[in-house]
Amino acid sequence: MMKLRVAGGVALLATLAAAQTEPTIEQLSNRLAPNDLKADVSFLASDLLQGRGTPSSGLDIAAEYIAAQFRRAGLEPAGDDGYFQTALCEKIIPITEGTEFTLETAHGTVRAQPKSMGQVRLGAIDLSHSPILKVLVPDIAALKALRSEDVQGRVLVMDRSVSKSVIGTAGYELAASLRPALVVVLNTRFNMAAMNKEELTCNTSSSTSGVPILAVWDSSILSAFDAGNPGSKDVSLTVHIPGPKVMPGKARNVLGVLRGSDPALRNTYALVTAHYDHLGVRMTEQGDSIYNGANDDASGAASVIEIANALAAQSPRPKRSIVFMTFFGEELGLVGSRYYTAHPMLPLAQTLADFNLENLGRTDADGGSRGMVDVTGYDFSTLTDVIGKAGEATGLRVVKDEKLNTPFYERSDNQSLADAGVVAHTLSIGFEFPDYHKPGDEWQRLDYDNMAKVARTVALAVWRVANSTETPEWKGDVPDTERYIKARQIGLGKK
Repeated sequence: MMKLRVAGGVALLATLAAAQTEPTIEQLSNRLAPNDLKADVSFLASDLLQGRGTPSSGLDIAAEYIAAQFRRAGLEPAGDDGYFQTALCEKIIPITEGTEFTLETAHGTVRAQPKSMGQVRLGAIDLSHSPILKVLVPDIAALKALRSEDVQGRVLVMDRSVSKSVIGTAGYELAASLRPALVVVLNTRFNMAAMNKEELTCNTSSSTSGVPILAVWDSSILSAFDAGNPGSKDVSLTVHIPGPKVMPGKARNVLGVLRGSDPALRNTYALVTAHYDHLGVRMTEQGDSIYNGANDDASGAASVIEIANALAAQSPRPKRSIVFMTFFGEELGLVGSRYYTAHPMLPLAQTLADFNLENLGRTDADGGSRGMVDVTGYDFSTLTDVIGKAGEATGLRVVKDEKLNTPFYERSDNQSLADAGVVAHTLSIGFEFPDYHKPGDEWQRLDYDNMAKVARTVALAVWRVANSTETPEWKGDVPDTERYIKARQIGLGKK
């Protein structure tokens, strides 16, 4: 398997190297200028757009701006309404007032303080003296060993010894799939800032129909659970969670196509994507309530715009088509990209790669990140080889963060495409930066010279993929890629 994978990567690079008429670095530098990126970011991250929450009028203005730039570049509209793919959505807002959590044991009754618990998944529930099943779950495998008949209808309490591998989406979904009445997660690492988030569902059943998940970090509750016997008949819970407020609305992905020049390959696609939403307006202690989201992710959306403009000016065009797309609702759980993969405007089986762009402007991230770009899932596919070669041409180092590279793979829109089998990675110059998810993430703090170098590198890499007869592939000798390879085979009609 290793020899086949290496040979495939070499063949892809050799084909790319032999490609003709690719844009020169000088051409890309002229078309991808720092001031153009600054102009886009300063508008998208202005106070006028009120933080581009999903859905909101500010997000709608951003969508119109991006569509206008695609129109200016001469891209073909590729949505169900011109450049827009419209999703009917429900915004689900938690109601925290009136939440009650009371543990009843043989030794007495203990009630959690409201500020020491929060909803991970929203939902209304009323339970009175309900039996519990307390489990110590050190890893995903132990959670999988539980039987639905032992859990269904009871309160599943996951003890605070649960590891970080379980405290996350995979663990929550697995616990909820057992159909308990409620999932309670006990852990001192939780805090209210991470709880009670708004949810968004689009053209699907409301998430309020799912199993509610409640996090509790109240010290008296934790102590009482520590003293209790798992599954004991003399331990029960009374829980009241008010139903959330549901607000109907709509949101739009924005996408356009630079049509390829080869009659046989123009109906295959490479994607350049970013999310254009952020956190909107929220009350803060600092006084500034607008979360402008300049780096996260107006920087990515601006780069998509300017890469489209640069490559649309090239003649002749590459053999394959390039899709430029910005997603709504990433901050609410990759909602826009999930919606696209469930309702693709262009066939996923003919979509070869996704260059997803996020957090491209803050060179003060992670202690200093000028002159480099990180590719999440660095070892997952041969696409990283292409990006690395493009970086050699532009003078940009393509690197791997050994600690955060794989965990952050799941935290941006590339994950939605990968789950559909498309070779997909996110490019970023820093995972964590000052003002991350804070009102201080404003356009004046970005390094536009470095951002332009990253955009030129992406432009060259995507052009090379689109102009090649070879295709990027998942690497089969990397355990993390097994599910993506399987999804790709299913998408291509293979077992």
